[in-house]
Amino acid sequence: MNSGAGGGSGGGCAGAAARSRGGSPGGDGFAPSALGTREHWDAVYERELQTFQEYGDTGEIWFGEESMNRLIRWMQKREIPLDASVLDIGTGNGVFLVELAKFGFSNITGIDYSPSAIQLSGSIIEKEGLSNIKLKVEDFLHLSTELSGFHICVDKGTFDAISLNPDSAIEKRKQYVKSLSRVLNGKGFFLITSCNWTKEELLNEFSEGS
Repeated sequence: MNSGAGGGSGGGCAGAAARSRGGSPGGDGFAPSALGTREHWDAVYERELQTFQEYGDTGEIWFGEESMNRLIRWMQKREIPLDASVLDIGTGNGVFLVELAKFGFSNITGIDYSPSAIQLSGSIIEKEGLSNIKLKVEDFLHLSTELSGFHICVDKGTFDAISLNPDSAIEKRKQYVKSLSRVLNGKGFFLITSCNWTKEELLNEFSEGS
């Protein structure tokens, strides 16, 4: 596994739980937060879906537009083929998928465990007139067998949210690493953007799945 780890802040970091260096109740260094629960994100995307249907507003770009551009520039610099298979883990409103498709990538898939997120991203993709994007309701911690062999896996905040889950966050992080090892091609690249982890911490966290 090749990791491109990006720590630091971005547009999507507003409201994210801060690292508790003194330790959390779970001894994990993070204070549990509603941001780590499925119920929170179901409610978020239900609201965003309704807003899109009423006003055409696509909603927030997680970590901001520059973070998407930075990822695409990295892929361009690495000369990633436009037909390389790309998986967006926790795709949300699917805006990153739209940007990838506009850039020319033709084999892209977005997954999210929130049905409302997938419905929203599907509506946005349809509005953009794009047809080469696959979407699937999928919990990355409990994957179906059909997802595997991706050349690029992208995470913009999903691992952050899992790290804040009030229920067994450490075990869920370990399961995330196992799931990533399953879906990512052995010579593929994992691109992660985070506002709760430093680059060094991310490299250490994912080293067991290398």
